Amino acid sequence: MKKLLLLFMMGIFGLSCSQQTPKVLKTSFSKEALNQKVEDEEGKSITIQQILDQHKGKVLVIDFWAGWCRDCLKALPKAKELEENNKNIDFVFLSLDRSKEGFDKSLERFEMKDKENYWFSSGWKNDFNNYIDLNWIPRYMVIDQKSAIAKYYAISPEDPEIQTTIDNLLK
Repeated sequence: MKKLLLLFMMGIFGLSCSQQTPKVLKTSFSKEALNQKVEDEEGKSITIQQILDQHKGKVLVIDFWAGWCRDCLKALPKAKELEENNKNIDFVFLSLDRSKEGFDKSLERFEMKDKENYWFSSGWKNDFNNYIDLNWIPRYMVIDQKSAIAKYYAISPEDPEIQTTIDNLLK
């Protein structure tokens, strides 16, 4: 009986803590989401809109991650491989590390300093993450050349839809 109860409790816990596909796969960002501020490595504030503007005309992959996230760290080699195999597109890494110190340490520890990195100093719950239904990391999005969302939801850099979306946008 105890084993059955334990299995039941583990099942409920597992269901409530797993990544769930959002019910609506959005293709654009709200004004509030675009106004969300993040910080770069130097601590300078920048909005999501400004980041997208810097990449307008290019295909962009956004990688949500954190140095404390085991799933993110397991995916990191494949994320780097995706980047290596797509040199003609841009990548932005949005960190959900819990502190600026943690963000800085993660960039150093996981050899991310040569990439375009930003940190959500406001924490996990903010206008951007709430709008995109961020409920787990890692998470990947593909943004088209006009800053629209081409691939809203992927949980692995190995998701074949990421590469298919990239290839279709470059045709």
